[in-house]
Amino acid sequence: MTDLFWPGDHLAGDLMSDEAFLAAMIAVERAWLGCLVDAGIAPADARADLSVADGDAEEIARRADVDGNPVSALVAILRDRSDPTAARWLHRGLTSQDVLDTALIICVRDVLIRVGVECAAQIRALADLAERHRGAPALARTLTQAALPATMGAKIARWLDGVLDAAEPLADLRMSLPVQVGGAVGTLAATTELAGSVDGALALGDALADELILAPTTPWHTTRSPVTRIGDALVTCCDAWGHIAADVATGSRPEVGELAEGSGGGSSTMPHKHNPVRSVLIRRAALTAGPFGATLHIASAASVDERSDGAWHAEWATLRALARRTVVAAAHMSDLVSGLRVDEARAAANLAAADGLLAEQRTMSELTGRTTLPDYTGAADRLVEATLDRARRFLEESS
Repeated sequence: MTDLFWPGDHLAGDLMSDEAFLAAMIAVERAWLGCLVDAGIAPADARADLSVADGDAEEIARRADVDGNPVSALVAILRDRSDPTAARWLHRGLTSQDVLDTALIICVRDVLIRVGVECAAQIRALADLAERHRGAPALARTLTQAALPATMGAKIARWLDGVLDAAEPLADLRMSLPVQVGGAVGTLAATTELAGSVDGALALGDALADELILAPTTPWHTTRSPVTRIGDALVTCCDAWGHIAADVATGSRPEVGELAEGSGGGSSTMPHKHNPVRSVLIRRAALTAGPFGATLHIASAASVDERSDGAWHAEWATLRALARRTVVAAAHMSDLVSGLRVDEARAAANLAAADGLLAEQRTMSELTGRTTLPDYTGAADRLVEATLDRARRFLEESS
């Protein structure tokens, strides 16, 4: 995919594309048909690979306008092009929401895998940077102003903590992504009729989850926490990356000069510039991710009856945009931290030039009556070590 409105979109490849979504919907229909056959409900010759609809995304998209979602159009095409036995049993017991929700979850799983890989790369790079610049003197700033002495290692460790906070839940989330099987109103009524019993209907849902490598669960038609959890995880990643990007952009200003991107961008009219383009593009994603997450929560709160009239529909494109933009930001952040340059000499010079930094230390000394310590960086080194230990554990557990 390409998107002139969102430079870097190509880095997300086919993730959450129309083609990927179509393939996932077909996979759900194929797997369900196989489950009906395996359960002895449908005859053996009803099994089909359903590849007859591959490449029909544009046609399905146009026809989706009739019923408000692409599943009806897909099922019509599949039935028209499949043999009579497969066509007869296709989609029986499912509803459009079952197919669409489960397909969305399949697409999101691929996104979470990619983001997880990028986060692991970032954690390695940031841990290396924090170790390398662990004791380098630097100026800590609060509310944009000079505050106290610190170290570059402490700053980078805070970045690392943010990425770890985002990365750690991703694996658990990926393993708990739920299948959606509920039928027309989430009661499995049609499936119960097909299977001949409630136990048989529930077993079919579990079998579909196993086939698609998803978590079995009860229907969540209008309980949209599975979607909002995904959105929250992606937004949390963008939040962490936005913090790093903002610090790098500020630190790369010529008057600060403590940080620099390994491969900055140029200007169409000012050849002297070395723009922090990765930071700019990451901040763009961070600034827009939150509203996407908010839209998913608003849609969840607006759920009504057994299938929402618009709130459900608002999720699909929102989740796709958030997911693809998160993947792009993840790739940009991996590139940024792997090539980031830290100017220790400039950081030390900025610290030396700041006035009034030891006023707090003098106050503490007067209170305690003890001799002041030489650098006034407190537990910074111990805190860096704690973060590095956390990063090592994460990388060992995820390898």
